Amino acid sequence: MITPNDLFGLTGKVAVVTGATGRLGQVMAAALAGAGATTWLVGRDQGRLDALASSLDGECVPARCDVTSDDDVAALGDRLREAGGRLDVLVHNAHVGRGGSLRTARPSDYIEAADLALGAFQRLLGSTRDLLETAAADSSPSVITVASMYGVVSPKPHLYANPEAGNPPYYGAVKAGIVQLTRYAAVELGPAGIRVNCVTPGPFPGEGGDRELVARLAQQTPLGRVGDAAEIATTVLYLASPRSSFTTGTNVVVDGGWTAW
Repeated sequence: MITPNDLFGLTGKVAVVTGATGRLGQVMAAALAGAGATTWLVGRDQGRLDALASSLDGECVPARCDVTSDDDVAALGDRLREAGGRLDVLVHNAHVGRGGSLRTARPSDYIEAADLALGAFQRLLGSTRDLLETAAADSSPSVITVASMYGVVSPKPHLYANPEAGNPPYYGAVKAGIVQLTRYAAVELGPAGIRVNCVTPGPFPGEGGDRELVARLAQQTPLGRVGDAAEIATTVLYLASPRSSFTTGTNVVVDGGWTAW
């Protein structure tokens, strides 16, 4: 009999999750650690990382790292080499959320957003590519990027209380970029046995938010509701596991059907 562990178990694997203390990052990290992977929790706040590590089941390593810093990312790669010299799963989830519009956005906002999404991805691959290649010798290492439905379609301004309450233009622009960068990386890294895929979440508002806004967001999906953060976990776990070894260069949309109409 095939068990869930046979399908998606990650015992003996090493995973890194950037933006680990974020709402979706915590769920992704919990899924990977719960499946048996030694999970490195990456973020800027050591205290929050320590608290998250103590709250999760499985082996977790809180690792403070600013992914916009060349030195920090290089140091993270060195720590991974010292700890075992392989990387099986890299989840690039780092994100800073804020509202805005074309009226308020500045050119520097686009540069900052691009560095966090695209520049950081380049740094992370530069620092860990050899570790992923090592893992490819006996497994099917997986790189997972996290985009957004607003990298596929535009926000609907009427859903928000005012123009500055919605997602800013540079957010969707760089999320669209991460989808394309995923495809590019999948093609370049495929011959080395490294898979690269993207997850595009839909409406996943946090608890305690504007209930009226949540209701308006829910009306935009065929399912008539917003997502629960736990609903992103199975997609990440599937893409992380060797059972998805023939899946690369794809964008898995988990949006309740938001982009279907």
